[in-house]
Amino acid sequence: MITRRTTLLGLLAALTFTPPSLVAQEAGPDIITRWTEDRSQIFDGAEIVLDDLLWQARAVVVFANSADDPLFIRQIELLQARPDDLAERDVILIADTDPANPSALRLQLRPRGFMLVLMEKDGVIELRKPSPWDVRELSRSIDKMPLRQQEIRDRRGG
Repeated sequence: MITRRTTLLGLLAALTFTPPSLVAQEAGPDIITRWTEDRSQIFDGAEIVLDDLLWQARAVVVFANSADDPLFIRQIELLQARPDDLAERDVILIADTDPANPSALRLQLRPRGFMLVLMEKDGVIELRKPSPWDVRELSRSIDKMPLRQQEIRDRRGG
């Protein structure tokens, strides 16, 4: 006899054993595919759903009240100066400069003026900064994170 509990357990088992490649395809294929093809591009915050990035990418989100904000301009210059370092750490760059039309990101992270946010692959906010940071500082912060430490160990084979 099939019960509701049996059906739910079967569904849970199917979800548990879904190959990671299929999960990535179901979770925001457009953004993940575009990011995979060119990891140096900067995405508009309005097109990002944070859940689509889970376990795929670390988000670096740059907020400002205008694209003309000098802090915003400086931050983007700093991020674009070393794209390979960010790509190596699975960083997706996101910018949101339209407080008049708040994106889901802006509503969730609630910035005040300029703000830099670093989020780990598991969706946890690791860092909020009210001033620009260079890639070297971001890289150091990322490299100290437990998930990044595990990635480094996995790549070394130990």
